[in-house]
Amino acid sequence: MWAAGAERRAGLVAAAAAAALALGLAAWRWRRRRRPVREVLFFPSRPSCTEALLAEVAGPGAAARACPCPLPRGDCSLSRLLRRLLSARRSLEICLFAFSCPQLGRAVQLLHRRGVRVRVVTDAQYMGLQGSQIGLLRHAGIQVRHDQENGYMHHKFAIVDRRMLITGSLNWTTQAIQNNRENVLVMEDAEYVKPFLDEFERIWEEYNPINYRFFSKDSK
Repeated sequence: MWAAGAERRAGLVAAAAAAALALGLAAWRWRRRRRPVREVLFFPSRPSCTEALLAEVAGPGAAARACPCPLPRGDCSLSRLLRRLLSARRSLEICLFAFSCPQLGRAVQLLHRRGVRVRVVTDAQYMGLQGSQIGLLRHAGIQVRHDQENGYMHHKFAIVDRRMLITGSLNWTTQAIQNNRENVLVMEDAEYVKPFLDEFERIWEEYNPINYRFFSKDSK
């Protein structure tokens, strides 16, 4: 009787081990099948309502109501860019010359509220213009740093979870998204992501407020 019980236990252990091995093998196969992101977006983006997309990410506590705007629902370059940004789970680095698009601004705030670490680098001269999202981001508690130079901080890129690069000619402004001929490249490729990450970290440290100079060295 004791031997029969031991045999059953051994059989259960072997079955559990086989099941765990099968699950691990299935997960490995799924990871191999998943292809790295490679996407090109062109602007101007056709008008489209993005409220449903943003409400999806806002969480279960958000009010579920239909948007009354007359814009069509559907996929467009802006909605695809939003989806890439909203896929962030851990971190989002943004390095932009100009940022005034309300939809993109809301997406960044949603990520911040969800616990994603968001850091923004921008241009000092353009961050104060009417319609800029930078003040709203700062008010929401998002870290923002800017240049203190004569030249422009003219970069236009973002990095999602330190693995996905979003870059191109597009400033994140309503004017550029709706009217300009622009391009955005989205890719998961460590060979290209790393130099942009290094550049962001270099600028982030350079624009640390403790390094700001409010008076020239010749001032007395």
